[in-house]
Amino acid sequence: MKQKILKTRKLLPAILVALYMTLSLTGCGSNKVSAGSGKDKVKIAYLPITHSLAVLEEAEELKVSADSNIDVELVKYGSWPELLDALNSGQVDGASVLIELAMKSKSEGVGIKAVALGHKDGNVIIVSNDVKDGADLKGRTIAIPHRQSSHNILVNLALEKNGLTINDINVVELAPTEMPSALAAGTIDGYCVAEPFGAMGVSIGAGKVLYESNELWEDSACCALVLTDKFVEERPEVAKKYVDAYKTAGSKLSSEEAKNVAKEYLNQKDDVLDISLQWISYDDLDITEELYSSLIEKVKAYGLSDNPPTYEDFVLNDF
Repeated sequence: MKQKILKTRKLLPAILVALYMTLSLTGCGSNKVSAGSGKDKVKIAYLPITHSLAVLEEAEELKVSADSNIDVELVKYGSWPELLDALNSGQVDGASVLIELAMKSKSEGVGIKAVALGHKDGNVIIVSNDVKDGADLKGRTIAIPHRQSSHNILVNLALEKNGLTINDINVVELAPTEMPSALAAGTIDGYCVAEPFGAMGVSIGAGKVLYESNELWEDSACCALVLTDKFVEERPEVAKKYVDAYKTAGSKLSSEEAKNVAKEYLNQKDDVLDISLQWISYDDLDITEELYSSLIEKVKAYGLSDNPPTYEDFVLNDF
């Protein structure tokens, strides 16, 4: 018995080393291949908003597809700063994110590429019921989620349409979830934000639609699917398959399908989703040079950035 114990003790260091190596290799590959599935794992960050539905739809499609070798891990965040931190630090392979925030990160040297739009249009400017028209915005307090956003641009366009400038109103940054209640309480007079929070303001009777985004900026860009350079460079084939599947998923998002996905992930009432989804489209999600040029013009004109990244540096259409 003593002899057997001795032999075991002599073998123990070798066993531990082998075990350590096995665990290390498993850990190193955990972000690339899903354990037990043999599929390539792709980690995508998102916020629970209708602007992320193409990402959510794709995850559902790939989950049930027998032909797919991609396993999407969705990582939900509660705010843009949290999501952006995860994207910029490489904690995820990509994200559905405000395109202006991604542009700012790119300008600051973060290795990311925009590979597709998240949607087209899909934003509204909601105002309190006592606001008569666009000219009546003067002196009012309007909330946006972030200075680096298409919501900021849309507010500027609405003011310009009525002979006003941003200096004629009081702009505040507010968390999207707080906007409908703030409008109902009278602490703000209006807001522009990702859906379904505009629809929530309408649903509870706190406000009304002053402008839909397409009335101010047709086919407006807002959110984009962004991938890290590391993911694209180290796993180009997986990245390409993922983006192709994403665009296909977007084209399948009819109103009915979009509502089904939204009900599963967004935890919103039917009437809110019915209102919200009439303003948005998910087909044709390519970021064209023409669309990006229009975005750059507005980013510069309304003071979001003096030196946004060029189309060639930031947008990736071909792998």
